[in-house]
Amino acid sequence: MKFYVVHTYTGRERRVKELLEKAIEVSELKEKFGRVVVPSERVARVRKSKMVAQERQLYPGYIIVEMEPEEKTLQLVTSVPGVTHILGGKEPLPLTDEEVAAILDQIERGRDRLEPEAPFEKGEMVKVTKGPFAGFTGSVDEIMAERRRVKVVVTIFGRPTPIDLDFLDVQPI
Repeated sequence: MKFYVVHTYTGRERRVKELLEKAIEVSELKEKFGRVVVPSERVARVRKSKMVAQERQLYPGYIIVEMEPEEKTLQLVTSVPGVTHILGGKEPLPLTDEEVAAILDQIERGRDRLEPEAPFEKGEMVKVTKGPFAGFTGSVDEIMAERRRVKVVVTIFGRPTPIDLDFLDVQPI
């Protein structure tokens, strides 16, 4: 069995995976299918001044299906609601072993580490919510995602002053 890339509606990857697995379960083609994978990783995001772990799609709009490429199996996959097509058309192209290994490795690494995702963009206006500068507003000058820090330029006594803050100490305006 080889892995094939299936194009879905963006944002519906998990639902398509569930529907496809149910369709495989009730069909007589169960032995022709292997794993159905939604490539994703865990990231930390700031929501309402709190760090929250969420899943982020590595390839939005795509899932990977391990199967035997026969007419009935291809028809089963494309008949699932939310699937637009299998990459490659009538003769789908399987992923190489190296590509599959790289994707599965990327998924595994994404499960092990919780990488913070910058909730701000450079130049965005933010309000300081904690610390001695609470209540000040300024613009984001630099983002240090790996350290979960942001440098904000605020005006103090008529002068622009950069301050280094944690992601949780500021919120977008």
